Amino acid sequence: MISNRSVSTDTVLPHIMYRELDGAILWLSNAFGFVEHYRYGNPISGAQMRAGNAFIMLKQAERACATPKELGFGTQSLTIFIEDVETHYEKAKSAGVAILEDLHETVYGELQYAVEDLDGHHWLFSRHARDVSPDQWGATLSRTAATAGRPLAAPPKR
Repeated sequence: MISNRSVSTDTVLPHIMYRELDGAILWLSNAFGFVEHYRYGNPISGAQMRAGNAFIMLKQAERACATPKELGFGTQSLTIFIEDVETHYEKAKSAGVAILEDLHETVYGELQYAVEDLDGHHWLFSRHARDVSPDQWGATLSRTAATAGRPLAAPPKR
């Protein structure tokens, strides 16, 4: 198997559309501490950035595509796990980021805050604060999760 030099196996790589890509790269660097890994196109049409082990792909939004800000509502939320979420929160606040939820501990044991970026995308930055069993906060484990650790059956052959 050939390894990918950009992102490790079993990684979700969200592709996020921005109206003005160069500005988004600078904004995400200043507001959230993302570091540019690479960019491509002339003019620029995409870029990959990372924060620790979290990677995102930025894409230049086509004129026919609307950003969440243009739509008037969010289309998804991205969660990035950050070890020092308290310092990250203070940096985002000092950068003037629109804070949607202040830093708080959730019922399921995450210390997190929510923000909106320059094009209206919603972000959660989080750190595991304490171990809480799903049944303690009202969740029900699926049969698959309840049998975690045992091999799952292979899907039927077609």
